[in-house]
Amino acid sequence: MLGTGDVNSFVQQIPDRSVTLVITSPPYNLGKQYEDRVSIEHYLHEQSKLIAQLHRVLADDGNLCWQVGNFVENGEVYPLDVLYYPIFKALGMKLRNRIIWKFGHGLHASKRFSGRYETILWFSKTDKYVFNLDDVRVPAKYPGKRHFKGPNKGKPSGNPLGKNPSDFWEVVVQDWEDLVWDIPNVKSNHPEKTIHPCQFPIELVERCVLALSNEGDWVFDPYMGVGSSLIAAVMHSRRAIGCEKEEEYAAIARQRLAEHFNGTLRRRPLGRPVHQPTGTEKVSQIPDEWKDARQDRLLESKGEYE
Repeated sequence: MLGTGDVNSFVQQIPDRSVTLVITSPPYNLGKQYEDRVSIEHYLHEQSKLIAQLHRVLADDGNLCWQVGNFVENGEVYPLDVLYYPIFKALGMKLRNRIIWKFGHGLHASKRFSGRYETILWFSKTDKYVFNLDDVRVPAKYPGKRHFKGPNKGKPSGNPLGKNPSDFWEVVVQDWEDLVWDIPNVKSNHPEKTIHPCQFPIELVERCVLALSNEGDWVFDPYMGVGSSLIAAVMHSRRAIGCEKEEEYAAIARQRLAEHFNGTLRRRPLGRPVHQPTGTEKVSQIPDEWKDARQDRLLESKGEYE
């Protein structure tokens, strides 16, 4: 089911306790083209109304993944995940992980360090919740490691299906070998790139869908954008609901879903290594006009410490 218009009105049509996984990336209030810039207090107040509705539609064994970045005003950073936490906690929801999604590209800053991560708050509605760890395990770095004492001495100490992937999802070259999840953000050269300025990578949603829902369950994205969450859900035999107020984005979501079903959707496969420059590409080499300046700065620094 896919809808457009006001998200609160849409969610009110969804039956109580009917959704197993809510996963979304809400508007960050950063002045993007699709949102108005409002005060952080008003922003969180309005979001709390929706979150209360999401709590209502979530099944008792359901999960909610809320992926956010930072709100920045006059150069000051407000960590949205921290500010959101009391809203979920007031509803009795329980934070199971604060997942760090690290990526290699993003907006540059000149008066603070450039941001290269966002967070996913994973809440469950109750203490009994869907969690399929075996579906998202990664190969162990030392699969031959064995217990060195106790009743299991000499037996393999790990899990034959692999290792828990942890709560730190990093962009590295060898995803599975290095025990972290390789999830690039969607930029200009990403195969999934559309006109949406803050597009969810399908790969990011896949891991949450596999771990936090079962086949046949309903997955809901109240801010679906161009439909990445819906695609990740139907790829793995889940049922999907999405809402988006921008008609243009909703049209792209419908198109992408159609491309998925007819086998023509361009996407980045789960776990594919990220390209790393070898040093032979022109763009990865230091420009000649920078070399003298860098050398002068190195000599200057050396003199400061002698």
